[in-house]
Amino acid sequence: MVLLMNDEHYPWVILVPQVENIREAFELSEAQQHLLMKESNFVSKAMSEMFHADKMNQAALGNMVPQLHIHHVARFKSDVAWPAPIWGKVTPKAYDEQGLEAMIAKLNQGLSNHPNYRPLD
Repeated sequence: MVLLMNDEHYPWVILVPQVENIREAFELSEAQQHLLMKESNFVSKAMSEMFHADKMNQAALGNMVPQLHIHHVARFKSDVAWPAPIWGKVTPKAYDEQGLEAMIAKLNQGLSNHPNYRPLD
């Protein structure tokens, strides 16, 4: 499952493996680990291309939400936190309705080539 982070500072999605009660990637079976890596690489490549990112950041920081999830953030030399990490740098800014709709449409189009992708709504 892919979730959109509601912060217009960066194109940012969260990939959540559909395996319940998994906190760490090593808890997945070998086949699930391979699938997670393939899906994560797909998301990173697609976002890099659709947003023309200078760098893609990926992180699995489950300190607040224990379910395994991987953040995928398109970074730009012009973004508000560059080159520092995004966490705690600036207060998140929610999308307005029009911006949210545009981002969802762009992500749905760019990620729809993956057979397991479920569109954002």
